[in-house]
Amino acid sequence: MTKLFHVSDVHFGKEDPSAITWFAERVAAEKPDAVIMTGDLTMRARAHEFEAGGAWLKSLAAPVTVEIGNHDIPYYWDPIRRFLAPYSRYAAIERMIERPLALSGVTIVPLKTIARAQWRMNWSKGYVGRSSLRRALALIADAPKGNLIFVAAHHPLIEGGTKGTARTYRGEEALQELAAAGAHAVLSGHVHDPFDIPVERGGRTIRMIGAGTLSKRTRNSPPGFNEIRVMGNRFETLARTQSPEPVQRLGASRTADLV
Repeated sequence: MTKLFHVSDVHFGKEDPSAITWFAERVAAEKPDAVIMTGDLTMRARAHEFEAGGAWLKSLAAPVTVEIGNHDIPYYWDPIRRFLAPYSRYAAIERMIERPLALSGVTIVPLKTIARAQWRMNWSKGYVGRSSLRRALALIADAPKGNLIFVAAHHPLIEGGTKGTARTYRGEEALQELAAAGAHAVLSGHVHDPFDIPVERGGRTIRMIGAGTLSKRTRNSPPGFNEIRVMGNRFETLARTQSPEPVQRLGASRTADLV
């Protein structure tokens, strides 16, 4: 069995100290094959937040890949750095950013869903650029035949019925192309509540899987992360939380979904 820990929206600067300690303890004790961090490592993209977040990620005893969240680039009041050097403070974790991972029977493919600017008022919402999508599709095409393909993004490509919203521009188009290319799931964050929803596109089933948060900015669920268990050509998603009911089964694939 391959075990993945899917974590998101830690928001260093507004992190929950007990939750991040608990997560690190779970990694050390359970030894997942990889940690997939789907964005918003920081709260305001400040240097000290990246330093703390980077140290925490590097302390985890597992391969880590990190997506960029909308909170991880400078805000509107720092336009020069936002447009000219948005990733200058990522040095502590530069090698983890949008890092494809090849595991036994599983390929993790990054997909950037943020933009420095958009033709709408709220730039925190999702945006799939054509070059980012092309890169993801190329990585899927290069994956070993028979592997399960998990795409990692910050924003859900379509809405998952949560309190928070993504409203991802070109999200539906991206979802259709990823499904046609053979992706089995899109892992995301942003909305701070976990979900696992199967959707059908072009005759294929692709799962939309969202992780909760390890920050103090909770919404409808306590601090937590997702555990994804891969068993051959099937997988299931468990929501792990700091609560009286610490494990909740969110969903599972069927063999027919993965053909």
